[in-house]
Amino acid sequence: MHTLSVQNEAEVTEAVTISWENVNVYVKPKTRVCCRRRDPIEPPTQVLKNVYGNIKSGTLLAIIGASGSGKTTLLNTLTSRIDHKSLTTSGDIRINGRNVGNEIRNISAYVRQDDMFIATMTVKEHLTFRALLRMDKNMSKEKRMHRVNDVIKELGLQKCMDNMIGDPGRIKGISGGEMRRLSFASEILNNPPLLFCDEPTSGLDSFMAENIVQNLRAMTEKGKTVLCTIHQPSSEVFVLFHKILIMAEGRVAFLGSLQDALDFYRSAGHPCPLNYNPCDFFIMSMAVVPGKETECKQRIETICDKFNGTSYARSMLDENRSMEINETKNLITELNGNGERYESPWYQQFAAVFARSWKTAIREPMVVRVRLVQAVILALMLGLIYLQLDLDQEGVMNINGVLFLILINMTITNMLGVLNSFPLETPIFLREYGIGLYRVDIYFICKSLAELPSFIIIPVIFSAVTYWMVGLYNSAEAFLIFTAVIVIVANTSVSFGYIVSAATNSVSTALAIAPPLIVPLIMFGGFFLNSDSIPVYFIWLEYLSWFKYANELVTVNQWDNIDMLSCDGNSTSPVDSCHYHNGQQVILYLNYDKDDFWLNIGVLLAMMVVYRLVAFIVLLVRARISKS
Repeated sequence: MHTLSVQNEAEVTEAVTISWENVNVYVKPKTRVCCRRRDPIEPPTQVLKNVYGNIKSGTLLAIIGASGSGKTTLLNTLTSRIDHKSLTTSGDIRINGRNVGNEIRNISAYVRQDDMFIATMTVKEHLTFRALLRMDKNMSKEKRMHRVNDVIKELGLQKCMDNMIGDPGRIKGISGGEMRRLSFASEILNNPPLLFCDEPTSGLDSFMAENIVQNLRAMTEKGKTVLCTIHQPSSEVFVLFHKILIMAEGRVAFLGSLQDALDFYRSAGHPCPLNYNPCDFFIMSMAVVPGKETECKQRIETICDKFNGTSYARSMLDENRSMEINETKNLITELNGNGERYESPWYQQFAAVFARSWKTAIREPMVVRVRLVQAVILALMLGLIYLQLDLDQEGVMNINGVLFLILINMTITNMLGVLNSFPLETPIFLREYGIGLYRVDIYFICKSLAELPSFIIIPVIFSAVTYWMVGLYNSAEAFLIFTAVIVIVANTSVSFGYIVSAATNSVSTALAIAPPLIVPLIMFGGFFLNSDSIPVYFIWLEYLSWFKYANELVTVNQWDNIDMLSCDGNSTSPVDSCHYHNGQQVILYLNYDKDDFWLNIGVLLAMMVVYRLVAFIVLLVRARISKS
């Protein structure tokens, strides 16, 4: 078994004792949808009931219990990460005898159950990114990189440090065990004295689970205080914990060493059978079995009350109340904070986030390779379907149709590129913003700049293929104007895609919301419905549609210099079937005005900027809500 050694850490971890008493958590009653008021008769559901305890420096604590016993809720309450929109809390939580609130985040790290990483980053690149943004701002880059290398060595990540992290089912990457160790590595870079872990062994085999807990125990040997919830550990893993906290129905059933727990349950009339996993025994003893709810709850109440009456529980409560404030200078500074949310200055955040966004944009398959191939194939298909159209009466309809199809294609393909990638990063961004890695504006600007080249180059390639294959107006100036309009449309649709992505929680939700929003904009784009025929109560939709302005631009660009249109398409047609004698009549029929060229360009650019600002505001609001 590979165990970790932390003896080469540069600094000795400061001693931290965490204590808590009378911790209560209630679920707020649901509000009524119609009137937004709560039922005054409905009482709040209590999740945690007068929970207490303390853990000293150098201790590894396992919080165990059946599902719904309150393990994760207790962990989130101690770390001040409770959801205050749905829960209310009360209680006294102290660090070294000092009452703390959100300040506990300044000296602690929290390893969540679900691993979230940028899939296209390598292990070392990810840790370097975290080191540049989260470690002490006074530390030099050389020391940061030295710390990264130390953590990689301590957590046994040398073999995979240059491998992509990956995303199961999408991008091949490191194993589940390596991903778990990477989660720990990300959190201990700045050597926090207090570490919380939510089910660190979930989804791992017995070997990797024991390896992870060995890692945690090695951290405590350096003086860290580690608390973690654990789900069905093996006997070999369970004995590695210094102390265990048994939860049942939101109450404390026991807190102490494994041997003391066995003795206590034996004295309570529930001895653990020989050759039986103690953890399984404790969980089964404190579980509520369906069909036997009354009997099980009565047993739980009896055991919890018995533990509350033990001399050990009373001495622990007395110790909490008599604990003197004992803090070192560094710990006081970190608890108080320096008044700044971010460790790194603006320019350093920008450099690190932009470098990561650029690598992600290059390596992400959906951003470059798939979209490039898709654009070329669609351009060739349109070019072959509308190959070298004639400038006759039928050609007018065909050319107007392909121009609008190109605008639709540019909108859909570029917006889908955003919808398929942005929501994947949003949960990672919200988590990183929550711990103060970087600002919202930096993330949004860097992501926009990193993806901008692909949203320019791919539309240019698409335009170059379709324009000459379809046989549009043969002029270099007209081609450049057409290409510029297509690029602006592509980036306007990207801005709209950012709004949808920033407002949704998943790719599937974004893909479900976007089409109903786009269809009205297409309908009022000037092709399916003449501008003069739009009902007055829907006129506002026309002005929100970039199709209206872009279609007028490309249509005028195509027909403005066409002086003659052939009428010899069908000899059986009557003479008066020649609707258009030149391009000016086509423009007039569509109610377009060539003098609106710069106005339309300006409106498109303004829409691109305004839509992106709206997306930024939506993302900012979500970030602030998730942090509160």
